[in-house]
Amino acid sequence: MSDGAGARFLIITADDFGLHPALNEAVQCAAEGGVLSAASLMMAAPATADAVRRARALPQLQVGLHLVLADGRAVLPPSELPDLVDREGRFGTRMFSAGMRFFLMPRVRRQLAAEIRAQFQAFADTGLSLDHVNAHKHFHLHPTLLDMILSIGRDFGLRSMRVPREPWWFAARAGAAGVASAALLAPWISRMRRRLREAGIACNDQLFGIGSTGGMDESAVLAILQRLPAGVSEIYLHPAMPGHGPISAPMAAYRHADELAALLSARVRAALSRPGISRGGYAAARVAAHLGPR
Repeated sequence: MSDGAGARFLIITADDFGLHPALNEAVQCAAEGGVLSAASLMMAAPATADAVRRARALPQLQVGLHLVLADGRAVLPPSELPDLVDREGRFGTRMFSAGMRFFLMPRVRRQLAAEIRAQFQAFADTGLSLDHVNAHKHFHLHPTLLDMILSIGRDFGLRSMRVPREPWWFAARAGAAGVASAALLAPWISRMRRRLREAGIACNDQLFGIGSTGGMDESAVLAILQRLPAGVSEIYLHPAMPGHGPISAPMAAYRHADELAALLSARVRAALSRPGISRGGYAAARVAAHLGPR
């Protein structure tokens, strides 16, 4: 999405909006008194209605669709997704095996397309403007899912998507595992960027937060700002108010309160006030990049 002129645009996003009231409250707090510019909304999470209510009262917060197709609840009832969800309507966590079934089984793909459309429709029904689209656990990297999202999203005004391309130097903060993950994703990211370009969908140039998920504290954010590259960058976090138990079992080790503190940090705000950094959501990034996907 970069305009090639060396300008720097930063999107700061909270993912999993709607997952828990403590996360929703943190999003509101960080949007009102901090540096948060966007949030990615789950459509069938336990606190989705609360998240939508808060978002409607936060015109400065740009909201996108966080498609859940793994490790979360579906919008459609289990009877309509017999090959995708359990009796409680939840997707499984085995993404590799699920991905193989997406490739190989037309019946599964039909159910998947129906659920993706239902999640887009649920977002449209909120009346919120669709700023961007991404997927829980970056599952939209899967070629089958990506192609479905692009096809279905056209009917709902899809214009921007997140590309999970994390710079090597930041991925290395997670050690060898972070570097290995970045290397493993590289060919899929190249394919994704090509497909988005062909479809006329804008995207970010880099993303920060994959290798440090759950640990995007003040020091991590300041390190990014110190080396913020040209183009459109996105930092994503999972902030939540302190004083609560784990937001979910997979997040048991997340430092949600530290991530909220980073969003409210005076040092972070000062670093962002330096000349040459523009901020906002994906819609503003498209304007800054003259509406051209890279």
